[in-house]
This record gives sequence, structure tokens and C-alpha cells, in this order.
Amino acid sequence: MRTKISKPIKVNVVTLGCSKNVVDSEILMGQLQANDFDVEHESSKNAEIVIVNTCGFIDNAKQESIDTILHYAREKEKGKIEKLIVTGCLSERYKPALEKEIKGVDNFFGTHDLPLLLKTLGADYKHELIGERLMTTPRHFAYMKISEGCDRPCSFCAIPLMRGQHVSKPIEELVKEAKVLAAKGTKELILIAQDSTFYGLDLYKERRLHKLMEQLAAVEGIEWLRVHYAFPSGFPLEILDVMRETPNICKYLDIPLQHASDNMLKSMRRGITREKTISLINTIREKVPGVAVRTTFITGYPGETEKDHETLLRFLEEMRFDRAGVFTYSHEENTHAYTLKDDVDEETKQRRLDELMQVQQQISYAVNQNKIGTTCKVLFDRKEGNYFVGRTEFDSPEVDNEVLVEAQHNYVRIGDFANIKITSAEAFDLMGVTV
Repeated sequence: MRTKISKPIKVNVVTLGCSKNVVDSEILMGQLQANDFDVEHESSKNAEIVIVNTCGFIDNAKQESIDTILHYAREKEKGKIEKLIVTGCLSERYKPALEKEIKGVDNFFGTHDLPLLLKTLGADYKHELIGERLMTTPRHFAYMKISEGCDRPCSFCAIPLMRGQHVSKPIEELVKEAKVLAAKGTKELILIAQDSTFYGLDLYKERRLHKLMEQLAAVEGIEWLRVHYAFPSGFPLEILDVMRETPNICKYLDIPLQHASDNMLKSMRRGITREKTISLINTIREKVPGVAVRTTFITGYPGETEKDHETLLRFLEEMRFDRAGVFTYSHEENTHAYTLKDDVDEETKQRRLDELMQVQQQISYAVNQNKIGTTCKVLFDRKEGNYFVGRTEFDSPEVDNEVLVEAQHNYVRIGDFANIKITSAEAFDLMGVTV
């Protein structure tokens, strides 16, 4: 045990990357706080120790992580901080190279090294803190990581290299975590995993996401439950019945499809065809009327031709997804796709991305125009300038539409729900008034 001193050591935790990293940082911060550290998240105040939780997913994310590490290494050199620690996906994947190339970092840790990281700081890993986190999001919503790692063989993805194989958390542990969060004011739970639809296969020898959803939705205080990152191949249709029949489960599904050309899907090792993808999306919409489907695509994958790109464009126009994001392909070492030639130049990748997003913008605008005059239940996240900013059940934080309400003429409480009549709409925002 660290000898207690009158003034707690200040720690600043900096988080980069996805919502799964956010959860990791919150757990780390909860452990530090339980060990009597004065811990803050992405604070501008001086701290004795800075911990950078890195992302190593694609080139842009890796560069952002490296730039952040170098920034704090310079701060340490100037004497503004005493210790710099790096953890997370980039550190897991490239630790030897980082140790060699970047000076000024005291310790590098991987994605599974939390107890060791704490020990280095003279802290104990407290097993009894299941569900206890120091929240970085507004307290009314929280991400819940239901599993770690991934068993899928996708050719382009380095996540298994950084996060390992799929490991589900037991249902009872997740329910306990949900109760702890609800008791602290969490109203919306956002379920995340690398592949949420794989949940339960390792623990229970069958997919049990639908059972988990039922039990989490029954936790008192949870008014919205949202599912992210459903894999299309082997999709468990049972979750659709639960989604349709359970009022507080959002009619929303994030299902990354990555492409629609059979050539690309086969090379990406996605285990599904264009025809089967269309059938699945149609089934989702039939079983859950009014569901909002969010997806993501990769453009510029090795061997992608103009014909493949046109197929994806036509698919996007035909399926009319409520939400869609597009990433340019990143050539990642030690993945199967790395053995292929990265033969689509950056200019072409960007052009294809722009064309896809232009189509999606037109679809999003049309979808939003149809909402004018309707009344929606909105959860308000923050006040920004002259507006209260919130979301409908069809929108997840940071990635989807927002509802803006003029603060001068309307009053709502941050973290509360309100009924909002939509008065106007743009491609990615809705405007409204309280009812």
C-alpha cells in the first residue's frame, strides 16, 4: 500500500479513441479514486501524473495518440508533470517501438494491464469495485462494455491484435453494474462491444444478447437501452423481438456493414453477401417498425474498383439508412489485408468517401424533413450557446442527429426528457420547441 499523505497525488487521464476506451478510462479513474488519488479527466489543471489512454485502430487515430504522447513528453521535459504513463491499444500493439522511439514516458501498458499499472503507482486493484466507475460522460447516459475482444476474422481489422479474443461479461455482473449506474442517475445505457451480437457464446454456448437486453431493461431507472456494433453475419434475430416488445429499448441498431460489393465482402472476410445483407436489413425493419438503422462503410479497400464503389453507392441509395458513416481504408500491419497491395490512392479514397457521404446527406435530409410537425421524446445532454441540445431514441451521443431547442423561449433540464415538436430540419440536426 502507498503511504498516505495529507495532499493526494493529482492524476490527469487523457482518453483517445472509441467509447470502449472511454469505459476503460472510467474504470481506471474509479480505481485511482478508491486509492485516494485526486483524479480528473482531460483536465487543463496541473497534475503530477498524466496517463494517456491511446487508440491504435487506424492511421489517423494512431497519429493523434502519438502526437498526444509527444505533447505530454514535452510537458514533462519542462517540469510541468512528474510522471507520464501510456496505456491502451496503441501501447498494446506497438510497445517495443514506442519505447524505442519516444523518450520521456515512464511506463507503457497494454489493454489488459490495469492491475500492473495501478501497482506501478503504489495502488491496489480493488476487485470489489464491480460496476464502479468515475464517469466522464454526463451522468444521465453511460456506455456499458458487455464483452472484450473479438473472434471475427475480418481481414482489415487489428482489434484482435490489441484486445484479444472475445470474452463476454456474465449477465449478473452487468446487471449489477447497471443498478449501480442507475442509482447514480444514469437513464440511458449504451451497450458496446467489438461484436455485441456474439455476446454469450463463450460463457453460455449460445448467443444471449436478447436475454441480457431483457434483464438490463428491467433495471429500475433505466429509461433507454441502446445497442451498438451488431455484426451482420450470424445476426441473432431474437433481439428484434425484444426490441419491438420492450418499451424502454430504443428502436435503434448500429450494424457496421463495411461494404455491399460481393467481391469486397469476400475479400474482407465478412461472412455475408450483398443479397443476404439486404434480406437482413429488410427483416430488421419488418420486425421492428420505425427502427433507425445506423451503419458504417470502408472505402478504398485493396482491389476496390469503380464498379465496386458504384455498387456501394447504389446500395446506399436503395437501403436509405437513417445514419451512415464512411472511413477510408487504413493498411494495418499483421492483418490479413496487409498481404494485399494497398492499390487505391489517397485521392481516390477521399473522392469515394465524399461521394458516399453526399448521397447519405441527401438521404438524411429527406428523412429529417419527414419529421417536421411530429413530436419526439428527447433526452437533453447539454446547453450550448443559445440552445439546449438533446437526442431522440433514434440518435446516439456524438455520432448521430441532435435536437436543438432555443433556450430563450424554451426551458428544459439537462439530463431530463422532454416532449419536443420538430419545427424545422437540416441534414443532421432537428430544431424544435417544447410541448
